[in-house]
Amino acid sequence: MLYISSNLRSLRSKRNLSQLAVSDAMKFGLDQYKKYEYGKNTPPAESLLVISRFYHISIDLLLTVDLEKVSIGDLVTLENNRIVLPITVDCNGNNLVEVVTQKAKAGYAAGGYTDFSFISELDHISLPWLDKNEKHRVFPLDGDSMPPHNDKSSIIGKYIDKLGDVVDGKTYIIITKNNEMVYKRLNRNGKNTFSLTSDNSFYNSYEINFSDIAEIWEYAGSLEREQFKPETNDINNLTMVIKKIERDMVEIKAKMA
Repeated sequence: MLYISSNLRSLRSKRNLSQLAVSDAMKFGLDQYKKYEYGKNTPPAESLLVISRFYHISIDLLLTVDLEKVSIGDLVTLENNRIVLPITVDCNGNNLVEVVTQKAKAGYAAGGYTDFSFISELDHISLPWLDKNEKHRVFPLDGDSMPPHNDKSSIIGKYIDKLGDVVDGKTYIIITKNNEMVYKRLNRNGKNTFSLTSDNSFYNSYEINFSDIAEIWEYAGSLEREQFKPETNDINNLTMVIKKIERDMVEIKAKMA
């Protein structure tokens, strides 16, 4: 069942707008718009895109979710961010958990997160312990910067739609507008920046501007393909210390040069 006609009436009513005002704002003819609201015609893809941008709601939600029964609030409020969040749902309208694999990682970070066809082609799973009123997605990891997780780990992320909801000290998957996907511990560092820190002290912390963030997903669990190893022994700790000293020496030489 498609809810586009009832959703158009509901969204317009919530804004106290007339049909004429909405049709003018969307650059639709009044008769054309009325047919969408009355369910006589289904808006084509181009018109759906205009509607989604006008109301800041994803096309998926416009079509498949009864917005009279769902509190969507401010769906996306990140500064300079895109205005839709592509999602997939099951036959009952429940959000599915999309799995971003290593193979799909580069495409996702490069902007596939805004592409409905890209998202729909990802593998999907259902995790019954997750809150059905929240949006989750699974992301792969690289390297050893966030032990005990490694490149055999995948992080289950909960979508964060407001930067103000980020809690200092917690870990998050961040998708940047520079086509990067990182998993770090965040702390506010000034008014418009975060400090990104690795739990592995071998890696330096760095900063990111709010305006460079495309998506943030809060840690909600992990999927592991190998057992966690026992606590590192003294020899391994010493190895890490030596590596850190070597890295610091390289940085000092570079500055002196």
